[in-house]
Amino acid sequence: MTPEQLSHAISACLSDAVASGELSVEVPDTVRVERPKSREHGDWATNIALQLGKRAGMNPRELARLLSERLRAIPGVDSVDIAGPGFLNIRLDAAAAGGLARDIVQAGAAFGTGDALAGTHINLEFVSANPTGPIHLGGTRWAAVGDSLARIFQAQGAEVTREYYFNDHGAQIDRFARSLLAKAQGQPTPEDGYAGQYIDEITARVLEIEPDILSAADPQERFRAVGVEMMFGEIKASLHDFGVDFDVYFHEDSLHQGGKVEALLEQLKSSGSLYFDAGAWWLRSTDHGDDKDRVVIKSDGNAAYIAGDIAYIQDKRERGFDLNIYMLGADHHGYVARLKAAAAALGHDPACVEVMIGQMVNLVKDGVPVRMSKRAGTVVTLEDLVDAVGVDAARYALTRYSSDSNIDIDLDLLQQKTNDNPVFYVQYAHARSRAAARNAAAAGVDRSGFDAALLTHATENELLAVLAQYPHQLAGAAEHREPHRVARYLETLAGAYHRWYGATRVAPLSGEEVTDLNRTRLWLNDATTQVLANGLALLGVSAPEKM
Repeated sequence: MTPEQLSHAISACLSDAVASGELSVEVPDTVRVERPKSREHGDWATNIALQLGKRAGMNPRELARLLSERLRAIPGVDSVDIAGPGFLNIRLDAAAAGGLARDIVQAGAAFGTGDALAGTHINLEFVSANPTGPIHLGGTRWAAVGDSLARIFQAQGAEVTREYYFNDHGAQIDRFARSLLAKAQGQPTPEDGYAGQYIDEITARVLEIEPDILSAADPQERFRAVGVEMMFGEIKASLHDFGVDFDVYFHEDSLHQGGKVEALLEQLKSSGSLYFDAGAWWLRSTDHGDDKDRVVIKSDGNAAYIAGDIAYIQDKRERGFDLNIYMLGADHHGYVARLKAAAAALGHDPACVEVMIGQMVNLVKDGVPVRMSKRAGTVVTLEDLVDAVGVDAARYALTRYSSDSNIDIDLDLLQQKTNDNPVFYVQYAHARSRAAARNAAAAGVDRSGFDAALLTHATENELLAVLAQYPHQLAGAAEHREPHRVARYLETLAGAYHRWYGATRVAPLSGEEVTDLNRTRLWLNDATTQVLANGLALLGVSAPEKM
């Protein structure tokens, strides 16, 4: 019995009590069940009686008693105890608890998935690094976290579009083009330009393709066109090799073509969402929670940067997205209220916009921070991290922490093949479970028999309890936008599996007969394999057969 099945059973008991006239209350869609702090109190606990007592006009303990009588009659429930002011502690019988192993194997890759976001169209915009240089560590973190979050949303039934916002309209692109041109002319890097080995490489490639480019009518514009395309091609290739591909590459410049921004701003003027003051047009963003109103059209008549943001939100809504999530860097805190205010000014529910802010990432080698990339010159890049530890370790390390916290990535630790290295610890659990299955097959153990009541060892109870938590952990990761919950869960599962592996046997000892205990333990072993593989896939990390 999974926590979800138990939750449905409690809801059914509540509905039955309402139908019989013993209870008068609106039955919630879901009942939260969770592991008690001490396993001595049972397998699962719920505080639903405390939640509904006042609304039902009943003492919570009396409501708990009414529920407990019905729960005890459910097949698979061994006992129900009432604790404190009305907590229900529920213990499952061995067969009901152990039956989860077969359920997981039969569900396969679908185990843990849900439909909480079914019908929701989500636009997830992440990375969106300017095509003026390689992706730095902050963008790399968003690549790992954003792609994992997209997978988690999809596992909850959402339709997700991964989108990359290609900033090809700003002054940074001009600085990049001037830097390439200066390099080609043998001039020093412009004061506000870009430097690094990658500038040398891009310049050389442009000159190879267009050897007469310096004789062009506007060589800087040619370097802009060709150089940006090359740089963006490199970014796409780096992300693809990192396991991240986008459904849409949205060009900022498209917002400014055909008068789209101007038409939208005129619409906002007419609606009163913009007002004129001190020679400029302002968005009434304080009406929607911003700390100050924002200039949208400057006194010189040019649109401010936020004008493009407003047009971008409108474009996303017109494309049919219910939820638009922006994953931005640590220096973008002001965008949270600003973008919500822009959505509200356009007549949309501000909840259709969410902004996630990612914090800094530092690399540490031999206890000393790694400060500089050989290729980029001033920053450490995606390629630097992958070259040092590989894609799996890089993605796992970057998704293992809450995105709103600063993290230090210990390169020495991630290169170790020991249990101290979290990605090795989890991947080794999967590889070990596959080895156990191969050894079982060699000994003649298959899954032709299953008796869940035989899974009575303490480590089996622990392992089954952890396996049962996976759907809840996955749902929480989607609800709270926290992929790190999946990583931390996998480490807990790996620990439970390693302890079970050390205390029991799937294959019989030489000379012993194969029994239903061996067969049932193979089910449990393979169930663990499946959940480890499912969770690693959500993080974009491989599940190795051997290590």
